Amino acid sequence: MSVFIIAGIITFALGVTLVILLISGRSPAAARLAKLAASDIAEPQARGNIAELGSRTMSSISSVVGPVRRAVGFSENKDLAQRLALAGYRNPQAAEAFYGVKLFAPVLAALLAGFVIKQDPFFWFVAIAAAGFFLPDLWLTTAIGRRRERIRLALPDALDLLVICMEAGLGMDQALIRVGNELKIAHPDLSDEFLIVNMEQRTGKPRIDAWRSLADRTKLEIVRSFVNMLVQTERFGTPLSRALSAFADSLRVKRRQRAEEMAAKTTIKLLFPLVLFIFPSMFIVLLAPAIISITRSMEKFFK
Repeated sequence: MSVFIIAGIITFALGVTLVILLISGRSPAAARLAKLAASDIAEPQARGNIAELGSRTMSSISSVVGPVRRAVGFSENKDLAQRLALAGYRNPQAAEAFYGVKLFAPVLAALLAGFVIKQDPFFWFVAIAAAGFFLPDLWLTTAIGRRRERIRLALPDALDLLVICMEAGLGMDQALIRVGNELKIAHPDLSDEFLIVNMEQRTGKPRIDAWRSLADRTKLEIVRSFVNMLVQTERFGTPLSRALSAFADSLRVKRRQRAEEMAAKTTIKLLFPLVLFIFPSMFIVLLAPAIISITRSMEKFFK
């Protein structure tokens, strides 16, 4: 009984830690870089307090999850850390929280099956344990896809703001800071990426390398094309604002074409619901009275 109670406490602590991690979403290194940067790109105090609390909690939980993970044979996976970064969670202990959920979900399943569920506890134990083990991977894949889609949709607006700022007299770095601050509410994901690029430049990383890191972090072809355009613009010395404006126009054209393509696909997608659900009902409504009349007529004829 005491073992189940301890396991339940650990599972509850991991759940609270995961919630705090999802709220914070920033690593301690990013928080320190934000403090070193100018005050106009500093994180709000409330968010910083939550991030600091999440970091301390994650550090204490990782000291518990780490030995258990190594004992059961879960080795550190760099691909998992990269996937968590793609989803926007760059905390070093995010992988430990992810592994902790996968490890202690069967324990929670055993608690539920043993004390809550009275009918078929073994079946529900297997079902909840399997769901707890595989659902984090499904959630992570969904989170990555949603974040990449948000960045893809936000990039044309960000480029327009960059063009406006640069035509108003700001340099590329100052325009990047201004756009990153302006997009915090409308497009927080792209705002975070822009501010990370600026912080990397302030720590001494070359501009082109910082932009290439942005392309590697997002894994989006549209961002990679944007970075290649910046490289070519800086190499050949063409006006950057004009290149950004032309690239933003091309992005809008691609977005409109994609919307038109999705609209054209709706007719094909509607075919399956029509065939499977609507047409049978229409056939029943239209042909059932005729079939009944024909059946009754045939019965009279054979009599």
